[in-house]
Amino acid sequence: MADVMMRLGTLKFGLRRAAYQELSRNSEWRWARQERIGTNDALQYTGIGADNVTLQGVVFPTFTGSVKNIDRMRTLATAALPLPLIDGLGKIWGLWVITSIGERQSVFAARGAPLRQEFDLSLTRFDAGLGGLRALLSF
Repeated sequence: MADVMMRLGTLKFGLRRAAYQELSRNSEWRWARQERIGTNDALQYTGIGADNVTLQGVVFPTFTGSVKNIDRMRTLATAALPLPLIDGLGKIWGLWVITSIGERQSVFAARGAPLRQEFDLSLTRFDAGLGGLRALLSF
């Protein structure tokens, strides 16, 4: 599996399947603001905020992958379960949920089969806390 760039649950991203060209990540930390008279606002750290990843990629069904790759992403999203995210270097990113999928098709063959499919896959890190984790494990 040397061509696997990243894996989300059973979904593999790689050069011979749905390859992403760009990975962007946005992490937040929450700070509550309290206004004060005559000086700067006071800030209090309230915890870790959202952690989001967006994968932008392309599938060329004739050469690599399948016209069903993006449909597989939608099937995983519909299952509404947190999925492990592991990159090709073996780094475990934790559990993530699919929050949105965008798709663009271009260059069409006979009967409207797309020869190029671009996708945007948005993920958010899942943190159920201890109680949520117990509920997830008992599912």
